[in-house]
This record gives sequence, structure tokens and C-alpha cells, in this order.
Amino acid sequence: MVRLPLLAALLTLAGCGDGRLEQLDLSGNALGTTFNVSIVAPPDALDIDALEGDIVATLTRIDLLASTWRGDSELSAFNENTSVDWILVSPAFCAALESTRDISEATNGAFDVTVGPLVNLWGFGPGGDVAAPPSDAEIDAARRRVGYGQLDIDCDARLVRKDHRAIYVDLSGWAKGHAVDALAALLDARGLGNYLVEIGGELRVSGHNSERRNWAIAIEAPSTSERVPHAIVRVTDTSVATSGDYRNYFEHDGARYSHTIDPRTGRPVTHDLAAVTVVHPSAAFADAMATAFLVLGPVNGPALATELDVAGYFLVRNGTNIEEIATLRFDTLDTQ
Repeated sequence: MVRLPLLAALLTLAGCGDGRLEQLDLSGNALGTTFNVSIVAPPDALDIDALEGDIVATLTRIDLLASTWRGDSELSAFNENTSVDWILVSPAFCAALESTRDISEATNGAFDVTVGPLVNLWGFGPGGDVAAPPSDAEIDAARRRVGYGQLDIDCDARLVRKDHRAIYVDLSGWAKGHAVDALAALLDARGLGNYLVEIGGELRVSGHNSERRNWAIAIEAPSTSERVPHAIVRVTDTSVATSGDYRNYFEHDGARYSHTIDPRTGRPVTHDLAAVTVVHPSAAFADAMATAFLVLGPVNGPALATELDVAGYFLVRNGTNIEEIATLRFDTLDTQ
């Protein structure tokens, strides 16, 4: 359910005497997380109530499309359907499956849209937490239900077919980015050229900030105890997504198990790559690719990012220090 407990606050910054522009901030809860929309120099004629309504409608539509946490979503209905016949789906749902399957193929399964059975098995899905790691037998059983190649998709006919009755799609590694793209498109359509849209840490920026500069985006240090920036990147007209292993995890018998599951092994990642940031025009693509690169680790992640010519920034644990790896595309950006 989409809720907007705090909808709008108009900050009149120009009066501070430093030449900054007004900024309208809208925030609330959606998609199981928080969202923020900042609009610089909003026109006097902007109907804020109508904009709020459009934001709510957009986020509700995506929640009803792609949420595994609500039983009335189209994704939940698809997952509950055990037929191996062709299933008629909406154009938006078919496009979502096709897009995420393409990313699954491009990453050779490091991102896998059918990873849901493993996510649920490890306690990171809608079924709730687990007290201990699953057994090898349970992991092997779940892995037999995972594999993006077991989805047949024909979006011209709006048809999708499962090769295995228990295929369970999980769009959570893509949906927040997709929602960011959708809100950005909404603002673009209204002629609002200077904005920041952020949902659960994934974001898109356009134009300039209230200081008439490119937006300054903090890349968080991979710490479980505090939230501090490790680096700053100044960008415009693009999206930024980060995936890390240091926020969502559980501990058992002195071992830590990250929510980032490698679909190919059925287990949480255990390498030294702590976080990945991807900069790309599409927030949905950046969101999914950040997950894939994190799964691939400190060697294969940067290698695939370089092969795909993606702007990627990798933070690798090296003892008590953090080593930075950036692709050539990322190095062209303004960082500090």
C-alpha cells in the first residue's frame, strides 16, 4: 500500500542570501520503503495537489504490478499460478519480465529474475526471517526452481509460460529503479526539468540542484554501524543505484549471511566486494546491474561492467581498509 505521511514542504532558500533557488520536497512511503522527490524552482502555476495525486497513482500502479509482499499484485498472481500453459498478462507485466530476463541473460544469471525461491528460503522474502541457514538439501531443491531460461515470453501476444510449475519471479532487484524511472517520466511530462527522485536509495536526477550545479550524490561507506559518505559524485540527467552486503543480513553461530543471494550457487555471497554503485540513464537497469555486479564479486564484477561499458564503482574490503575499483566509464564522472 502506498502511504504519504508527509507530502510537501516548500523550502524558500533564495531568501538565505546565497542565491539558492526554491526547492519543493515531497516524501512518503511506498514499495516497502521510502521515497523523496525534490523539485528545484517549481513554477508558480504548479498544481501540487495534482502532482501528489499522480505520484501516488504511479507508485500504486507499480506496487500492484511488481510486489511480492501484497497478494493482490499481478506478480503474486503469476507466482501462485502453477500452470505450464501460456498465461495472458498485462503489457506492463510482460515488459517487466522481458526486461529482467534480458538483464539475466546479459549477466549470465548473476542477476536472475527467478531467484525468488532462494530469497524466500534464506528469509529475505515476504515469508519472513529464518533463525538458521537452510540445509544443503533445501538449497538444492530451491535451485531446481530457479533459472531465467525457464520463462518463455511473447510480449507481442502478451503471453508468458513457465517451464516449471513452481517458478517464482522476484522483481525486487529491479522494481525500485523502475519506479524511479516512472516518476522521472512523470516529472518530465509536466515540464519539470530540475529534480531528484529517490526510492529506497535508488535515484535519478535531472538538470541542476538549488545551487545551480549538478546534483551531488553521496556514495555510502560500507558500514553496518553508521551512515557516512565514502565518496561524492556530481551528475545530471542520469540515475544512480547502489547494492551492498552491509545493511540487510542475519547472523548465526558467528557467521553473517547477506541478503544478496548468488542464484548460481543458491547461497549468499561471501567474497570481499562490499558495495557496487552503477550510474546509467535507466534507474531500473542500474538497480539490477548493481545487484549482478555485487554477486559477481571483486574480479568478475568490474570485468563485466567494463565489457558492457557501464559506469561502475566498486568498494572492496581489504583487511581493515576499503579498496576502490572504478571502470573507465565511471572515471569520466565528476567525483570527490
